[in-house]
Amino acid sequence: MKKEVKDTIIAELGQKLQEYAHFYLVELAGLNAGQTSDLRRKCFKNDIKLLVVKNTLLQKALENSDVDFEPLYDVLKGNTAIMFANVANAPAKLLKEYKKEGMPALKAAYAEEGIYVGADKLEELSSIKSKNEVIAEIVALLQSPIKNVVSGLNAGGKVHGLLDAIAERNK
Repeated sequence: MKKEVKDTIIAELGQKLQEYAHFYLVELAGLNAGQTSDLRRKCFKNDIKLLVVKNTLLQKALENSDVDFEPLYDVLKGNTAIMFANVANAPAKLLKEYKKEGMPALKAAYAEEGIYVGADKLEELSSIKSKNEVIAEIVALLQSPIKNVVSGLNAGGKVHGLLDAIAERNK
């Protein structure tokens, strides 16, 4: 491969690292063509970009990044594919479907500004809540007390009667 081609690939990988907030490094060795096509289809449906990369080129792209990805360098051996996603737990949930078969195997991941190394981190990664899920939970928590106050005020007569009863009791 010519140096110009390598430089172009490194630049494109660097661009993907900036474009996507999260990525997973996986081992695809052992998958046949049909299984690989099935995985690519599922990735496409879940807005995950799957690329098979050369380890040396990926390492150079990681080194050129603003983030310190040094803990990931040790897993860049053998056959490596990278799954880019904007939702932190989407690739983990997809990989969890394949966990029974053992393929593809998680090598490492960068999700929610944290580095996870090892296949044993898959469960932890799949339980990470996305930004939208966290916002939805916070909104639900904030709405709960407000809904109680509004429903109490809507009860109108009941509240007035209750206040009258309390006033009579205190006399």
